[in-house]
Amino acid sequence: MTTPDLPGGGIVVADAELLRAAAAVRGGGVVAFPTETFYGLAVDPFNCKALDRLFQLKNRPRDKPVLVLIDEPDSLGRLVRETPERYRKLIDRFWPGPLTLVFAGTGKLPSLLTDRLNTVGIRLSSHPAARRLAAAAGGAITGTSANPSGFPAAVSASQVKEMFPAGIDYIIDGGRVPGGSGSTIVGLDGGGVKLIRAGAIPYEDILAGLAAD
Repeated sequence: MTTPDLPGGGIVVADAELLRAAAAVRGGGVVAFPTETFYGLAVDPFNCKALDRLFQLKNRPRDKPVLVLIDEPDSLGRLVRETPERYRKLIDRFWPGPLTLVFAGTGKLPSLLTDRLNTVGIRLSSHPAARRLAAAAGGAITGTSANPSGFPAAVSASQVKEMFPAGIDYIIDGGRVPGGSGSTIVGLDGGGVKLIRAGAIPYEDILAGLAAD
């Protein structure tokens, strides 16, 4: 059961639905879910078989790692070596929200999550369904957009169904999401940060956030 409640026509997802979706993720399945930008595809980021299935489903090049969504900042410890001091202001100011930060991974993460430098992109979504799904699934899920590689990302459950007539184990219908730009991706660069991908949060705002007292 869902109830019209969120801004922009979104809908609140019932606890029972989130638990079914989380069970599918923990069981190695692929789940589509709403975020504050596009619909995403969740698998267990520590399950190599599930990640492999996700890449096949999206027809995604294996040298393009997928980002991870967490349920709260404390979950970073399972994925990263440390939280750089330069990121702490950004986390306080922009999380939860459409900002992906690139961290040094623990060294034990599946290769489909990391690049050749062993870095991993992580964010904390501001969409309640995304955060609740991550929490119910164990604290972390993949957050790659719901689309075959090269196609626009889905902004509704019906678009997910059209793009993936087979292969998705569960779709959380959170109503239509805003679309537009994806998350802004920021990494480290010597003593500062660098823009890796422009997105929903202007880079100027990120630099202003770093400079703020």
